[in-house]
Amino acid sequence: MIRSTFSFIIGLLCCLTAQAQQIYDLPASKTDTYKPSIQVFLPSADKANGCAVILCPGGGMRALSWNTDVEQMATLLNERGIAAIGLKYHLNTGSFPQGMKMEPMVDVTHLERFPQADANPMHYPAGDSILQLAANDAKAAIRLVRQHAQDWHLSTQKIGYLGFSAGGGVAIAATIQATDPAERPDFLCTNFGPSLMPVQVPNPAPPLLIMTRAEHPNVAAGLVNLFLEWKKAGANAELHLYGDGNGPYTLMPQTGHTTTESWSQQFLLWLQAKGFMK
Repeated sequence: MIRSTFSFIIGLLCCLTAQAQQIYDLPASKTDTYKPSIQVFLPSADKANGCAVILCPGGGMRALSWNTDVEQMATLLNERGIAAIGLKYHLNTGSFPQGMKMEPMVDVTHLERFPQADANPMHYPAGDSILQLAANDAKAAIRLVRQHAQDWHLSTQKIGYLGFSAGGGVAIAATIQATDPAERPDFLCTNFGPSLMPVQVPNPAPPLLIMTRAEHPNVAAGLVNLFLEWKKAGANAELHLYGDGNGPYTLMPQTGHTTTESWSQQFLLWLQAKGFMK
């Protein structure tokens, strides 16, 4: 009965999308043509539990999968009393350098290819600078959410990231570069998104949840290495390496036919086990 109910809810949420209640611009230079922002989706007051998840959507750093990674996810989170904050971060609108090619893709058994968990398949100055701008956007977002915690009925100690695909790389970059306590997430979750830069685990390090598909080239190896970096630093980390299904992962009905479809339920259970939600 529980499984069928959860399956019904997920199926319904895949058809419904939340509407942002408030939109806030994030800091940007006067010459910047891209304007980063957050969109705030708050649960009803009778359900609110003080937790907030900053959603970093995927899209290869060139687009944002807003409907699936933000609006649909916000509906699910709000139903569980969690505030959802959609992040519109800087995107790469330029061309790849002429003649530059991506490194060959490797499977999960080739961990040596990604020292310090850096699974970026194509480093070049302009691309790396965009990642830095996006990480700054994520840090500004978490700072702004903490500033509004009282207004939005949030706990300042229950605010973290959920990144999808490239958005996972943005969330990881923001986390490892956060030196101001106001910018440090209380938790970090990446769904199918490895680090796009060398990882130096912060101290203190937030608890980390990783979910991905074992067969995905580069991503799986990069995320296994991310898990190992966290553990070598003595930090709390959990890894779910699914052996079936496809990715990136959107919300999926709980049919029992694949294990990947359970990722959203796993994320909620993890938040509950870590004390971030009831």
